[in-house]
Amino acid sequence: MSLGPILIFDKSTLQSLSIDEGCWLDNFFRCNITPLFFVETLADLEKEVTRGRSPEEVVGNIASKTPTVGSLPNVHHLTLCIRNLLGEEVEMRRVPIITGGIPSFTGDKKGVVFEPSAEFAALERWQRGKFLELERLFAGAWRRSLSRLDLETSYRYFQRYFNGRAKPRDLPEVKNLVEDLVCEHERQHDVLELTLALLSIPRRLWPRILSKYKSHGCPGIQDFAPYAAHVLKVDLFFYSGIAADLISRERRSNKIDFGYLYYLPFCMVFVSNDNLHTRTVPLFIQDNQTFVNGTRLKADLKKLDDHYSQLPEDVKNRGIMSFAAYPPDRGNFLVSKLWDRFLPDWRSSAAKKSDMTEEAEADMIKEIKQFVQKAKRTESSTSIRSGNADRVVFKRRVPARKGKWTIVPPEARKRGTRESN
Repeated sequence: MSLGPILIFDKSTLQSLSIDEGCWLDNFFRCNITPLFFVETLADLEKEVTRGRSPEEVVGNIASKTPTVGSLPNVHHLTLCIRNLLGEEVEMRRVPIITGGIPSFTGDKKGVVFEPSAEFAALERWQRGKFLELERLFAGAWRRSLSRLDLETSYRYFQRYFNGRAKPRDLPEVKNLVEDLVCEHERQHDVLELTLALLSIPRRLWPRILSKYKSHGCPGIQDFAPYAAHVLKVDLFFYSGIAADLISRERRSNKIDFGYLYYLPFCMVFVSNDNLHTRTVPLFIQDNQTFVNGTRLKADLKKLDDHYSQLPEDVKNRGIMSFAAYPPDRGNFLVSKLWDRFLPDWRSSAAKKSDMTEEAEADMIKEIKQFVQKAKRTESSTSIRSGNADRVVFKRRVPARKGKWTIVPPEARKRGTRESN
């Protein structure tokens, strides 16, 4: 499995890439694939397609470029908000939140094994142009719900937040307004109820959440439920930006694009070509994160593709997992610079890997297989977090080829399924 910084991309970024460029995105990053990406992609089944292409072809093309080798599908933000409001910690440490891990113990080591997700099973089908009827119905319902989104009403409602104060002149002022409202409001109980309403938390859960809140001494929402507070800020920023005439209310899909910001706490790098993302993501990311323009990343992935294309054929036939486990340690590559920033020890790790003997590699593969074989579902499935596990294994079906590139070594292709850790 690819190492690399945790990266979130939007659909527009992936659409701009060639399949070969997408191959290098998959190889050098661990991509957090948000639920919004799957929903947006699937919704294209109901879109009128120009240039003579069918919806199935459009979705299949996106699916073929979607990173799968090192990718992880994040839990839906609403699920995480509910857990957070009910007292469960949501770790916001720049890695995806995933479910379905099976605990495994070998000797004194503990860890988690993750089976292939339903999302990636769907991607495999979409690549072949196969779609379930349920998915088609979902796509239609999604586009209908988007058409009913009433941003005009939201525009009028949220203008009341400017009563008694000047309307924000730019988006940084909107961000300051939101921070003041969420973190410094005198009546934090009102902020909590606003959170429950704006985030569409099911009404049946309100009494439990409010009881939990009171039992904690009615703290600020930022302390009570940090992740839910983040999502609240994102939504308040969006609607306040519309009310201040700084975000267009004419384009309903802006609300969908903005939803990607819900997942910012679960990545190191956010990449997009979208103008709204370019204007807003830098206002929300932390010092240990960065925003990258999609066009800039695409150019660097093309540069990497040209770089590796110069290798001898016998080397390329070994598969990129064997000759490009790490980015180039020379040359002015953006990808290498991102690795330097977020994985500063990678150069020494690359040197150690080059010294690994075939016997040592075989022993490591054997250990991983034993670890997977001992994975067993128990009542303690949630007791091992990936952050404190000795080993985390993700089972993947890795394509033998992608675009013009061979992915896995010949001996791995003979084995079939490859486990990654």
